[in-house]
Order: sequence, then C-alpha cells, then structure tokens
Amino acid sequence: MQRSGWTRAASLACVAALALTGCAADIQPRVAPPGPPERTECGTLTLANLPWIGYEANLAVIGYLAKNRLNCTVEVKDLTAEEAWEEVAAGTTDVILENWGRESLKKKYIDEERKAVEHGMTGNRGVVGWYVTPWLVEQHPTITNWRNLNDYAYLFRTPTSGGRGVLLNGDPSYETNDRALIRNLKLNYTVTTVGSEDKLIEAFREAERNRRPAIGYFYAPQWFLAEVDLVHVKLPPYTPGCDVDPEKVACDYQPYDLDKIANREFAESGNPAAELVKNFQWTNAHQNEVARYLTVDELSHDEAAKKWLDANPDVWQDWLPAD
Repeated sequence: MQRSGWTRAASLACVAALALTGCAADIQPRVAPPGPPERTECGTLTLANLPWIGYEANLAVIGYLAKNRLNCTVEVKDLTAEEAWEEVAAGTTDVILENWGRESLKKKYIDEERKAVEHGMTGNRGVVGWYVTPWLVEQHPTITNWRNLNDYAYLFRTPTSGGRGVLLNGDPSYETNDRALIRNLKLNYTVTTVGSEDKLIEAFREAERNRRPAIGYFYAPQWFLAEVDLVHVKLPPYTPGCDVDPEKVACDYQPYDLDKIANREFAESGNPAAELVKNFQWTNAHQNEVARYLTVDELSHDEAAKKWLDANPDVWQDWLPAD
C-alpha cells in the first residue's frame, strides 16, 4: 500500500512536470543563433601584373594595402592579358586588377567554364584609339578625321614602310584592331610595333619635342596625357557589335568601363583580400597620379602607394573589410 501510493504520487508529479516542460526525451538544448563567420586569414594573395603603367598603379596600391593592412603575403606574376585569364581560371593567380573588355575570354571562363567572375568595377573609363601629337593638329587641323588620313600618309612614311604611313603600336601583347581597320577603311598605312608601352610613350614624346609627325595606338587613363596632350583621331563611330568580326571591323574602339576579374573560388572564399579588391574603386586622375610617381618620380611600388595613400585616406578607407 505504501509503495503503490509512492508510485502514484511520483507519477502525478511526473505528469505535472511534463505538462510544464514536455517529455524529457523530447527536450532539445537551446542553441544560440549562429553569429557572423570568423574572418578568413588572408594568407598568400597572388596578383597578375599586366604590361601597362596604369595597371601597375592599381597593383602598387592594392599590394601595399594587402601587405600592410591585411597582413597578406603578396606574390606578383608578370603576365600578358591572355596568360592572366588562363591563370585566374586555373586558380594559380587570384586576381586581374584591370580588365579591358575581353568578351571572348569572359564567355569562356565566366559563362561557360564558371572558373572566374567579374569582381567589381575599377572606376576607370578606358578610351582606346588612334592618337596624334598636338603640334601636328595645329599644323593640319583636319588630320583628326579618318577620312583625311590618306592625304597625310606621306607625313608618316619611313625608309622601310614601302611608301605607306606608319601607325605605331606598343606592347605586342595588346589586343588591337589596327591592321583590320587599315585594310577595311582602305588606308595607306602599315602597323609598326615598337615593343613596349615605354617605347611608345618615348616615340610620341620625341615627336612632339622635335616637331616630327607621329600617329599611333594609345589610350586613357594614361599619365603621359598630362605631359603631352595627344589628340584622338575620329574613326567611324563605335556601335555595339561593330567589332564582333575582327576581319570586318571598320569602327572605332569600344569605350570601356574597366573591371576586375577574380578566380571564382577566391572571390567566394571570405578572404579579406577578396573583399579589398572588390571594394577597390578610384578615378582616372587617381591612377594617373600613382603612375606618374612610378615613372617620372621613379618611386618603388611601395613608395608610390604610400605617398598616394597618405594623401587620400578618404578614398581608400572604405575599401578595407569591416572589422
């Protein structure tokens, strides 16, 4: 009788407790909601370096911030644009810091293979085309219209050009339409590749200084335009699709809003360097200033970057990942 009473009392107590709390077997421990994921350490950041000084300006500033603010180990690879895209897709290079168009490569590596991603805009506006020296325009104002170029071809002849005018190109890895344009617009010119951006700049500088004719492929942003204000020659206006067939192109170059390209895995990794690169955005004037430090002032990458960063904290502070 005593045991039965105890059992009944215990059962009632259990029922009462279960009514308040539920069956012990069903009770789950309370789990706190997940917080923000821990920030990934930067580790090694591998950046492509492409052969023009504006790109080096981007590289100098991003490399400096990655090393000194994010504690990254920064590796730099000197590559052509084609090589850089291949390496980004393969994951052996993390980022291209300035991309000019390259729609066929975007289709292959971003849309089809999905190994790379567009990783934000640089803020720079790229204008590519044919340029002549300012003194030449003063002497021959109509030379900036492509329809008149054959009338002035004699100015640009050399002993080895076969009676045709010479149009200068810079680095041989640059993607240009110049030979097709000359052929399709029926211009009495030939292309000569001088070998590098530096040599192309020097050719224009010497032509302006010595009042010799020069015409060539060039582009903005470029710090040299602040020294010699080259004049853009007006080719038939660009319209979407006019340059799709490289054999038939007969229009000016497309103006570009320049962007950055990253390896997909790196871009989605949570790495603070990926966030820094994505946030990075400045103006043509900013880039030209750093490029001038590198070329005219002959500063190292770190010296040029530090000089610009010290003077422009309001521009770059928002590039850094939030703490």
